[in-house]
Amino acid sequence: QVQPVESGGGLVQAGGSLRLSCTASGRTFSSNGMGWFRQAPGKEREFVAGIRWSGATTYYANSVKGRFTISRDNAKNTVYLQMNSLKPEDTAVYYCARARTNSDYYLSSSYDTWGQGTQVTVSS
Repeated sequence: QVQPVESGGGLVQAGGSLRLSCTASGRTFSSNGMGWFRQAPGKEREFVAGIRWSGATTYYANSVKGRFTISRDNAKNTVYLQMNSLKPEDTAVYYCARARTNSDYYLSSSYDTWGQGTQVTVSS
């Protein structure tokens, strides 16, 4: 499988917004759910958001609920993560990944193809 490619990370002030994109090949993307995870220095990778193939069902970590929105455009093989009201604790490398079918979207073990990540830094 071809790795997904993340983009859109950067440096932003607290309270600001960023939109991450994750583009994958058709073979990687088609018929699969996708998810976003993040990993801060010295911490374990944690679930951020997930979305089923149809886009009709989404999942969020409690820490980002109401601030982040995951969406997808299947025609473009792209998943997005709109991040609003960013906080310094959102600083991390953000990873996009493909979910296996019939998966628990909250678990990293449910994903089998990962991107290289994009850095998000939120200054206070």
